[in-house]
Amino acid sequence: MSSYETLNQPQQEAVLHTEGPLLILAGAGSGKTRVLTHRIAYLIESGVSPWNILAITFTNKAADEMRQRVDRIVGTGREAVWVSTFHSACVRILRRHIDFLGFDNHFAIYDTDDQKTVIKEVCRKLNVDTKVFKEKALMAEISHYKDKLYTPEDAEKEAYDFNEKKTAAVYREYQAQLRKNNALDFDDLIMRTVELFEKHPQVLDYYQERFRYICVDEYQDTNYAQFRLVSLLAEKYRNLCVVGDDDQSIYRFRGADIRNILEFEQIFPDAKVVRLEQNYRSTQNILEAANHVIANNTERKEKRLWTENEEGDKIHFRQFLNGFEEAEYVVGEIEKLHREGRAGYRDCAVLYRTNAQSRLFEEKLLVAGIPYKIVGGINFYSRKEIKDLLAYLRTIDNAKDDVSVRRILNVPKRGIGDTTQGRVQEYADDMQVSFFDALRVAEEIPAVKRSLPKIDSFVTFIMALRTKAEVLTVRELLEDVIDSTGYAADLEKENTDEAKARLENIDELITKVQAYQDAMAERGGQATLSGFLEEVALVADIDTLDNASDYTLLMTLHSAKGLEFPYVFITGMEDGLFPGGSAIYRSESDSALQEERRLMYVGITRGMKSVTLTCARQRMLRGEVQFHNVSQFVREIPRELVDLGYAVQEKKPDREKMLQGDSVYSRMKEAFRAKPYMQESRPRAQTSVNHAEPLEYGTGDTVRHVKFGVGIVTDIKEGGRDYEVTVDFDRFGVKKMFAGFARLKKI
Repeated sequence: MSSYETLNQPQQEAVLHTEGPLLILAGAGSGKTRVLTHRIAYLIESGVSPWNILAITFTNKAADEMRQRVDRIVGTGREAVWVSTFHSACVRILRRHIDFLGFDNHFAIYDTDDQKTVIKEVCRKLNVDTKVFKEKALMAEISHYKDKLYTPEDAEKEAYDFNEKKTAAVYREYQAQLRKNNALDFDDLIMRTVELFEKHPQVLDYYQERFRYICVDEYQDTNYAQFRLVSLLAEKYRNLCVVGDDDQSIYRFRGADIRNILEFEQIFPDAKVVRLEQNYRSTQNILEAANHVIANNTERKEKRLWTENEEGDKIHFRQFLNGFEEAEYVVGEIEKLHREGRAGYRDCAVLYRTNAQSRLFEEKLLVAGIPYKIVGGINFYSRKEIKDLLAYLRTIDNAKDDVSVRRILNVPKRGIGDTTQGRVQEYADDMQVSFFDALRVAEEIPAVKRSLPKIDSFVTFIMALRTKAEVLTVRELLEDVIDSTGYAADLEKENTDEAKARLENIDELITKVQAYQDAMAERGGQATLSGFLEEVALVADIDTLDNASDYTLLMTLHSAKGLEFPYVFITGMEDGLFPGGSAIYRSESDSALQEERRLMYVGITRGMKSVTLTCARQRMLRGEVQFHNVSQFVREIPRELVDLGYAVQEKKPDREKMLQGDSVYSRMKEAFRAKPYMQESRPRAQTSVNHAEPLEYGTGDTVRHVKFGVGIVTDIKEGGRDYEVTVDFDRFGVKKMFAGFARLKKI
């Protein structure tokens, strides 16, 4: 029996259709990766050169899995097949041809922190009040412009009020700063590649000839820029195969446009459509529940998942008095599954709509001694010591990168203060040169004469490292930086727990470099500094998950997409929380509500053996007790598919009403409303609010907590009397706490 005969009939149909546009509507768990890899193998067996095949997906994790499968089933020439993420593919193209757009080929790739640094500098330069125009909001708007392929000029033309005009002005200066720094952000990787293809037809023609057969995974998640990129590559030979599931389109906030998949047949009228509806992951009851929920959406292509797997458990529904009891129950169930030998900790996932819901589950997991990991915490590459060392490597690779140069100028301490740096920056701005080039001619800047010897020493040091980079391996270069800066030696002298943790992180970075070099050697490629920095820049949170480690995962429903777990707990199933308050008051045809429902569908279909839905009668949100109805998404699941267990003790529990909007917790809500004396029985005391004192630390600083140890401050919110501080601790993950109680000490 050939490997193709092991595929089901629709899968075979998708694999064997090689010419012309093809839309594969692949339901959750329907084996789409298997179809894609077998299709690549069949193309090669049919005489297509591996050199002419491009397969694109969204995450490195998915690309690596596809790469491994392709290598297993494809013989000669498998290394010539491009299996890549959108961003990685664009980086490879831009490394060769971005000089056509006026950039140096050794460009830097800026992450979110780097972008924020540039935005702050732009706002300072343009006198933009960051209390009115928040950096994150400006970054989001600029990203939105780039998703639509709007240039700064386009943004200025579209702007119609003061805010939009100011944002467009920031966009223009931001892009100018990136060009000056010879840097691109993530959105630029796509946008600049499209610009390259549109302005230089000879480059486009080369890649159209190179990639005559194109496969795109997770097509429902593409934005307009990605759609345009794929369309340009495929317009010559039209052998475009896209795989996706409109029912799993949940990234509109990132610019994803569901119309790309819904209107594929309008764009390609001769497209063949294949539906993959057999699920290999979940039980039949789980699929039936998911089918009934998603059927309420109108913006979708009809499909219905089914399976040959067992019927399985019903969907478990549990209602609790409050969020504390909800978290206690979920953690207790995980502990029970592990104790009885039915599941490892890694077989369980706790999903929620917003990151703020994680706190109670963390506390209960800590008390129970259950290992866990939060997806979406501080990325390894965002830790201070790692960013410092990477900034050295980036400066060596691209000295025009002002963000990296300024980061390391005084790391370790060289006595070059903020005032001196500001004067150098002013000179660089006036002369329109990079910050490093200004440092090289610092003797021409009268106001920095006192610091001139220190600046010269730094410049000489960097130039020496750049010379060494031509002969040393990436690992040798990194180790040279660590030794010659004394970075590790300083940490060893501290001899504290946090210093030891940071040294362990540095060791892990060295291990990562060695792994990169080994991987390149296996592929027969060359390990370069630019290549390593690219790989680091394109790592996502989901790519860092270690499947071998036994810990329970806590994550948002958005983060869970693409994953699967034997036991799934979807928490906070209440109207106003999931779906969110902005969606529940919309009509059934509204896009916001339909996207929330798709998110519910994604959550349910993560489950393999069991799905548990939980909610609370009352929940503390934003410092207030709030009451919500059971989520309408729960009520959309037929009664016969739900195990109506209950946790709140009543004399005569009405299990049927527990799924209804007029259930006991709703009556409790009315009871509270009916007792005004509970709120007004005492005269209000005259009080004065003492505003919080400024903190000694800020976002990005390393701090110590008496219980949780060392961590990095990721967010600070002012709450009037006190600050709410979010810290990612090395040993205990992400914690939110009030500054007055936490008593954090800056390290």
